[in-house]
Amino acid sequence: MPQSIQPAVVGATGYAGFELARLLFRHPKVKKPVLFTRDGEGGGPVRLDDIYPHISGNGASPLEPFRWEALRNKGVDVLFLATPHEVSREWVPEAIRQGVRVIDLSGAWRLITPAYREVYGFHDQDAAAADKLSARAVYGIPELHRTDLADAALVANAGCYATSIILALAPLVRAGLVDLAHGVICDSKSGVSGAGKQPTQKTHFVEVAENLSAYSLFSHRHTGEILEQLGLTPEQLIFTPHLLPIPRGILSTIYVRLNSAMQPVQIEDCLRKFYAGSPWVRIFDRGKLPQIQYSLHTNYCDIGFALAADGKRLVMVSCLDNLMKGAAGQAVQNMNLIFGWNEEEGLK
Repeated sequence: MPQSIQPAVVGATGYAGFELARLLFRHPKVKKPVLFTRDGEGGGPVRLDDIYPHISGNGASPLEPFRWEALRNKGVDVLFLATPHEVSREWVPEAIRQGVRVIDLSGAWRLITPAYREVYGFHDQDAAAADKLSARAVYGIPELHRTDLADAALVANAGCYATSIILALAPLVRAGLVDLAHGVICDSKSGVSGAGKQPTQKTHFVEVAENLSAYSLFSHRHTGEILEQLGLTPEQLIFTPHLLPIPRGILSTIYVRLNSAMQPVQIEDCLRKFYAGSPWVRIFDRGKLPQIQYSLHTNYCDIGFALAADGKRLVMVSCLDNLMKGAAGQAVQNMNLIFGWNEEEGLK
């Protein structure tokens, strides 16, 4: 496997894109990333440190307009797209044709089921080709698809809410412990950076500060990811996201009923065995629950639980940083596995 590759990032001026660029700048096995902007983003700063001065002093960080010719001339091995899903949906097929591996942070390629993809309103010029590419894309949660990521051409980085919920539930669902007929309830709360850098009326300080609001009930785009990855039907899941008055971080509280009464040690054992060898998932000891502050600015997903006295009612708590394990950190973790490196490389 190559010891040094050339990465490129489109969208480094956004919150997740900047976190990604920052991680790549210090990654020991990659060259300094090429930073591209999309058409229509010109006229602004020409260096990333003009927007984010806290990376000043690390050498030049020029931003240049994206061109396929520039991608080829710079010998880019892996292209990270921190772009709107419409852009990723259009650009990825061409990147794959040119032999460039792609890690896409948008929702453009995460879903296989056509009904779930409809929430994005894709209008592919060649729908059949897009469907084939969707089927080839590897869903980018390394803990679930570590083997598939080896030499993957296209990785669809998982959504932040979806990551927090899927990682908490996957061990129990795959072990057949959850009473799916009873349903699963996921109550998730995220910091404002999850909405992206472009301000809206709902994300202005005056609207968010000293407030807590639910949104996108029964219609959030991450719902399809949760259903597909856990093998659930829409009737088996209620997922409600909320906006927290904090910059970053996600806490998901997940309510399930078990098929039969269990002891806390059995739940903990199931989680620990499933994530043995997964350095970025931390299982909390019985009686302790994660908090957002514990995983901030790290690539960890923290998971804890509480089991009712009847042994059948289970509450799980999952926390992560939406810009790290929920976006940029997970993207770097995926890159590490694609190129055969330790998945902790550049993330500690």
